[in-house]
Parts: sequence; C-alpha cells; structure tokens
Amino acid sequence: MRRRIRVIAFLLVGVAGLGAPAGAADPALPEWAYPVNPAGLQPAPDDGRPRKVPNSSAAFTLTQIRDLFKAPDWHPDAHAPMPEIVAIGRKPGVFACGYCHLPNGLGRPENSSLAGLPAQYIERQVADFSSGARRSSEPRSLPINFMTAVAKAATQAEVRIAAEYFASLKPQPWIRVVEAEQVPKTHVSGWMLVASEPVELEPIGQRIVEMPEDLERTELRDASTGFVAYVPPGSIARGEALVSRGGDGKTIACSICHGPGLRGLGQVPALAGRSPSYIVRQLWDMQRGARTGPWVELMKAVVARLTIDDMVAIAAYTASRAP
Repeated sequence: MRRRIRVIAFLLVGVAGLGAPAGAADPALPEWAYPVNPAGLQPAPDDGRPRKVPNSSAAFTLTQIRDLFKAPDWHPDAHAPMPEIVAIGRKPGVFACGYCHLPNGLGRPENSSLAGLPAQYIERQVADFSSGARRSSEPRSLPINFMTAVAKAATQAEVRIAAEYFASLKPQPWIRVVEAEQVPKTHVSGWMLVASEPVELEPIGQRIVEMPEDLERTELRDASTGFVAYVPPGSIARGEALVSRGGDGKTIACSICHGPGLRGLGQVPALAGRSPSYIVRQLWDMQRGARTGPWVELMKAVVARLTIDDMVAIAAYTASRAP
C-alpha cells in the first residue's frame, strides 16, 4: 500500500486553540459532501527528505509542507507574486491564505476556489465568517473552523489585500466531471475523499465522489494537479434543466443572478467549474440556515424546494461548465 503523507490530517486539535464547536450535525446531512477526518488520524513522520513534483525546481520537506504560515509554492512563475498575507500570513492566528486556497486560488474540495471572484464578494464572505453569518452544517469541519478563526483575527487591510490578489487570478479548468454508475470506494483523509486501496468499485448512488487526480501531488499541495468528480448518470442533463430553466418552477434559473455561462455578474460569484462538493454544501447550508446574511436572503426561494438529488444534479452541471 502506498504510504500516505496526510499533510492536513494531523490538524485535529490544538492548533491556535481551535476545537470543534458544540452541537451535532443534522442526521440528514450528506456526509460525502462534508468529509470529517476519522479520530486519531496521524501524519506520516517527516524523514527530512525533500519532496519534489513534476515541472518544478522547488523542494520541500514534509515539515515545510505542513507549515500553515508558509504556502508551498511549487510553481511561482504560474501566478502573480503573492502578497505577504497570502504567502506567509501573520502570527499568531492568521494562516497564509495561499496555504488552503493554493497560490493559484483554485482551492480544494474542503474549502473554496477564490480565483477570479469579485474582491468585494470575498471581503463580504470573510466578514460573514467573522460575524457567524456563515457557518457549516457540520460543526466538526476543521477547514471552516480555521476560516472562522482567521476571519476574526485578520485586519480589514489584510483581507482587502488578499481579496484583491485572488480576484486578479484567472479561473482555470480544475475539476473533471465524469458520469459513472460505479466509482472507487473511498475513505476520508485530509478532510476530503480519497480512493481506498486496494481499489474496489461500488455503486455511486445519489452522491458526488470528488477526489484528487493524483493523491500524492495533492497531499504535497501541488497547485498544478486538480480533481475528478464522479456524478450519477444523467445528473448533468437534469442539472441543466434546473439551472437553465428552473426545473419547471421548482427553482429559479441560476443565470438570472450568476450571469451568462454562470461566470458571475457584478458581485454575484461565478458557479461554472467550481467544486461540486462545495456547491452542494452551500446549497444545503443556505437551505438549513447555517449560511445567512442579506445576500443569502436572495437565495431562500432558490433553495427552498430543492432535494439532495436536485443539489447533486445542479452541482454536477455547474462543475462541468468551463470557468
């Protein structure tokens, strides 16, 4: 069995005083969209050997890769120079923004793609995390707990600088969407789904299975390798009907607010090409009241009648679109 690096997996307790908030998740919660590390998961020890990835002259040890105050930048020529707050953060408490969201802003399934989003939108979301208007339906979600703590500790100037950096980046194709009846069995590691070994297949059911294209490089936080999302057969076409036409009155056509091609409109964020796991979480959180605020009020009628199957279809379609 290939050795797991588990870069983030060890961050279960004790980092910056963070712990999971009190309360239990909704029993109807789609757990595949809210992966939670199993208790006791530990990282591989650092043997001190520098790691490398394709097409990069950089080298980092596991300890360096695990440093939340230094975003590993394997491909510095592939993006604009990172501001200090994005590259190294500020001690104590403000982790490097580029660590979780990656230097190219494309993020991972457990957080959010920020590349190309309006700077004002990013600033508003950070404010909502700080105020509690934006939470997770899964209280054990460490990525969200981290984001909340960072939002509370960061200054307005730091948030603005980071938002302007990520807004300046161009969105890129990052997620390959595949309709499949059978998918690899998975487990949770690093707050995301990864393929179990030896590889076995199982029915997909009504869920999305989003995982790294290359697990080893993803665990090394290589921002040049993306993800594959397996979705149920027929879900893309069903999602198109919901997104484009409102599903015959079940919801509201997304392009009205999210713009042509779902690439955003004004301060309304783009949906095209974004993580389908992330999209499902946002629809669920808005419907269940974990995500609130003035702009979310506009989404209440959109999400009110959606089933989890509808959310899967919408996310499958939006993820399949070119960003």
